[in-house]
Amino acid sequence: MSNEKVMDLWSHVNELRRRLLNAVISLIVTTLGSFMIAQYTIELLAQPIGGLDKLISIEVTESVGVFMRVSLLTGFILALPFILFQLISFISPGLYASEKKMLFIFIPIATLLFVGGVAFAFYIMLPTALQFLITGIFPIETQPRLSNYINFVTNLLFWIGVSFEIPLVVFALAKFRILSPKMLISQWRIAIVVIAIVAAVVTPTPDPVNMGILMLPLFAIYLLSIVFAKIAYREKIEEPDA
Repeated sequence: MSNEKVMDLWSHVNELRRRLLNAVISLIVTTLGSFMIAQYTIELLAQPIGGLDKLISIEVTESVGVFMRVSLLTGFILALPFILFQLISFISPGLYASEKKMLFIFIPIATLLFVGGVAFAFYIMLPTALQFLITGIFPIETQPRLSNYINFVTNLLFWIGVSFEIPLVVFALAKFRILSPKMLISQWRIAIVVIAIVAAVVTPTPDPVNMGILMLPLFAIYLLSIVFAKIAYREKIEEPDA
C-alpha cells in the first residue's frame, strides 16, 4: 500500500473518530440535561397508570435506577438527530449531490417517524394494554413496582418508535437494489403475516385487540415503505454516471 493510500486511510479513520466523539459528547450533554427533567418525565410516564401514587418501590436503589434509566433514554432521544447528522456527514463526501440532499432530509423524517411511533404507543397502545394487564383475568388488586412499570413502558415506547423507522431502512435497501417497489407490492400477503408476527411479539398483551391496534399502523408503515422504495429507485435512475 502506497504512502498516499495510507494517509488517505488514516484521514478517514481520524474523521470517523471525530464524528464518533462528537456523537458521544452530544449524548453526554443531552443526558446531563435530562437529569433536570427526569422527575417530570417519570411523572409523565406514570400518567397512563394513574400517577406515581399507583406505583410502589421496594428496593433502596430502585428509584435511583429508574431515574438513571429515564435520563439515559431521554438523552439518547434528544441526541438522536445530532447523532444521525454526524453519521450522514461522515458518509456524505462519497455520495452524489442528490443523495446528500436526500440523506439530510432524512434527519427530520427519521425524528418525526420515531416521535410518531412513541406518541402512538404512549397515547393509544399503552392505555389499552395497561387496562388489560392491570385488571387481568382474576379479580386481584395489582400495584406494580416502579422499576418494573418504567422498564415496561420505556421498552415499549422505544421499540415501537424504532419500528416506525422501517421506511428509511427500506429506502436504503432499495438504493442498493436489495429490495424493489414491485417486490414489496407483490409480497403484501407475506408482509401481513410478518406484521402479525411482529405485532404478536411486541404487543405486551395476548389479546387480539391490542395486536390489531398495532397491526394497522405497521401496515401503513409498510405502504409508506413502498413509497420510499419508489423514491430510491427514481433517484438512482436520475443519477449521472460516476
